[in-house]
Amino acid sequence: MFYKDERLALFIDGSNLYAAAKALGFDIDYKLLRQEFMRRGKMLRAFYYTALLENDEYSPIRPLVDWLHYNGFTMVTKPAKEYTDSMGRRKVKGNMDIELAVDAMELASRVDHIVLFSGDGDFRPLVASLQRQGVRVSVVSTIRSQPPMISDELRRQADNFIELEELKDVIGRPPREIPAEPRNVAYAGN
Repeated sequence: MFYKDERLALFIDGSNLYAAAKALGFDIDYKLLRQEFMRRGKMLRAFYYTALLENDEYSPIRPLVDWLHYNGFTMVTKPAKEYTDSMGRRKVKGNMDIELAVDAMELASRVDHIVLFSGDGDFRPLVASLQRQGVRVSVVSTIRSQPPMISDELRRQADNFIELEELKDVIGRPPREIPAEPRNVAYAGN
């Protein structure tokens, strides 16, 4: 439930939202996402969190990050850490949970409602703390993928759960095909 006069902030866990939308077979149109939530309340901020590989010549998420930055989103990024695991596989680590939690806590006294785009159960204590401060918290993710992309604990803690698939017609677009050879193609991936 949203009220037109409530102060609203969006907190988007970029990799989590991308994975949930991909599991449902669509891409997010961030311009439409922003418009939809501006329509639902007085949106103060829309934060987008993602880690970036700094050493790659071409990063497929870079055009999205640039577009979001120029179109009203507050970008929170940090360099991803690259390492080789014990099996010799290349892995990338870039968790943004702490940054998101700190920003949400700092903004809590200035908003009435926070919309968290993530299904990560690690955010349950954050949601509980925000609620104790009088902030209503909606969580956007999906239970319709296999496996579900939202933890049961986070879904139960939230004041409101918004099924991402039900937003598909409002904020979605068909997934773009990614060419084998990277060109100047933007897609919402990380």
